[in-house]
Amino acid sequence: MTIQSQEDIEQLMKIGRIVATTIEEMKRSARPGMTTRELDLIGKEVLDRNGATSAPMKDVDFPGYTCISINEEVAHGIPGSRILKAGDLINVDVSAELNGYYADAGQSFQIAPIATELSSLCHYTHATMMKVISNLKAGVKLNQVGKIIQTEARKGGYRVIENLCSHGVGKGLHEEPFEILPYFDAREKRILKAGQVITIEPFLSTGANHVVQQADGWTLTVPDRSRVAQFEHTIIITNNKPIIVTAC
Repeated sequence: MTIQSQEDIEQLMKIGRIVATTIEEMKRSARPGMTTRELDLIGKEVLDRNGATSAPMKDVDFPGYTCISINEEVAHGIPGSRILKAGDLINVDVSAELNGYYADAGQSFQIAPIATELSSLCHYTHATMMKVISNLKAGVKLNQVGKIIQTEARKGGYRVIENLCSHGVGKGLHEEPFEILPYFDAREKRILKAGQVITIEPFLSTGANHVVQQADGWTLTVPDRSRVAQFEHTIIITNNKPIIVTAC
């Protein structure tokens, strides 16, 4: 969507805070011995408490209120009977709707004990996301998103998951611009405009550069033993620095 009024901004900020709060409560609650379904229900409770609706469940019939991906799983993990264990790398991705407005965010984190390699991967991926966000404003070419992600990944000794993209959001879960690539594409000529609402979500990997879909039709995993971290914010493009919608 493109912002048309102050009301648009206020409504996006409202659902953005709910999404951010949901992620934080799920992150605080994650512990060894609980199932991903139990963690998902904590997310549901936060959304319900705030009057929000799970966007993937509402819009695409996803079989969970949130996406919870563990270790080899990278994205779109279905909550279920899988039990969280000490040392697991977890990704929680929350998309929600309120009053016709959508926000989308995600975080990767590890259950203690913390492994230095995974901690570094998570911190670096978050820093990469923030580096991208800080360089975006109206007039910047859309392909700069991928250029920065790709450049930062190489600097850190990581690879980019190339078949997972950022995207437009706001009045729907996925909107124009679709498929904001995580690598540089010189053929991409679109320009960011003031008021555009998009996600920025780099996926950085210790090995693989792509994910594969599993038989359940949702879960995306790496084809090797590498690990992947993702961080995601919904932002509003302005003539200066973007507005981060999904900040607590």
